[in-house]
Amino acid sequence: MSGHSKWATIKRKKATIDAARGRVFTQIVKEITVAARLGGGNIETNPRLRLAVDKAKSVNMPAENIKRGIQKGTGELPGVAYEDMMYEAYGAGGTAMLIECVTDNKNRTVSEIRYLLERNGGKLATSGAVVRMFHKKGTIILPKSKYNEDDIMNIVLDAGADDMTTDEESYHVATSPDAFEAVKNALTAKACVPESAELGMIPDTTVKLEGKDANAVLRLMESLEEHDDVQNVYANFDIDEKTMAEYNQ
Repeated sequence: MSGHSKWATIKRKKATIDAARGRVFTQIVKEITVAARLGGGNIETNPRLRLAVDKAKSVNMPAENIKRGIQKGTGELPGVAYEDMMYEAYGAGGTAMLIECVTDNKNRTVSEIRYLLERNGGKLATSGAVVRMFHKKGTIILPKSKYNEDDIMNIVLDAGADDMTTDEESYHVATSPDAFEAVKNALTAKACVPESAELGMIPDTTVKLEGKDANAVLRLMESLEEHDDVQNVYANFDIDEKTMAEYNQ
């Protein structure tokens, strides 16, 4: 499993705490609003909105919050005009990073992202320098404690998944963007409930980090993901599990 995948696993374990603080709700409502503005308020015909609503339900967001987010996006209710931004950056040790944001003030957001990068040994990159190192993939994660490995593998491969890997706790299913919905629906049809199901940017290669560089990148990841405008951070670092565990104690 890549370093970023290890980080994502740790982040999921913190999700309940984050949801209690309300940060996750705010983040997802922004995504729902933007998705509805760009593709309409019908989840059946708007895949991005459907994914955002699924994420909202996974953290037990009230249905009324979801509805209001959609209505703000479609213009049925007044709301802030959010827009998508993608920042390319480098972290310590040459780590490549993509930072997805939803913001109502681009100048404020880029200034604050630049500050967080520079404070933690990183910097913004020129457009196109980093994004070429990543490709879009679907990732579906299921708990090993609940499902049989052969059963899950048969379901996802028959539905068009590219691959499935495992770690101590989870199955990690990789799909192309086009096959993502079909694989997710095939699992749902067999009463297999993912811990998470997301489309994201996966690095083509990884950079091994140790010592000060490893800790600087982990601090940067945490700082970025705590920013209110940041939706996702993708990076190509690989840090050993011992360092990751010590950082998150």
